[in-house]
Amino acid sequence: MNIVEKLLKIQTELKAPKGQRNAFGKYNYRSAEDILEAAKPICKKHKCLLKITEEIKELSGVLFINSYAKLIDAEEISQQIESMGTAIIDFEAKGMQMPQRTGAASSYAKKYALGNLLMIDDTKDSDATNDHKDTKPKLPNSGDAYNKVVEYLKGGGSIAKVTSKYSLTSEQLNTLKKL
Repeated sequence: MNIVEKLLKIQTELKAPKGQRNAFGKYNYRSAEDILEAAKPICKKHKCLLKITEEIKELSGVLFINSYAKLIDAEEISQQIESMGTAIIDFEAKGMQMPQRTGAASSYAKKYALGNLLMIDDTKDSDATNDHKDTKPKLPNSGDAYNKVVEYLKGGGSIAKVTSKYSLTSEQLNTLKKL
């Protein structure tokens, strides 16, 4: 069985429950640790390993973490599949020390890298639906506002200013940081 077939079996068998509770927001969610605990016995069964690596990057004054989740075939280690998740380090987060802010971004990036690799649908997850009273509008994927942001960044504008004005998805951030 090749790595793609093993990944398909792991994705099909994996059930990662939302084992955490946010009392303030009154919702359940899953963490990267929840996903890893659910995946370990299935990976063992299919003779695969999960490895997570991270790197901190900076673009126009904004620090973010890229997390890479890699599935490695233990029977043929040259066979590997990797996915990435990204999270901005929020240095304005209240009530957190600097290491906690970095750790929070790391946790989100890991969770989304694993979710992308293992096809965990977060559309009903709290992180996709909760509202922490963020007053920033979401940046649309097209239209006048999006085009203005693109032109602003191409003209040397700051991604930090864009993220202070708009709420961006990780996909939008990845696209815009390449401009």
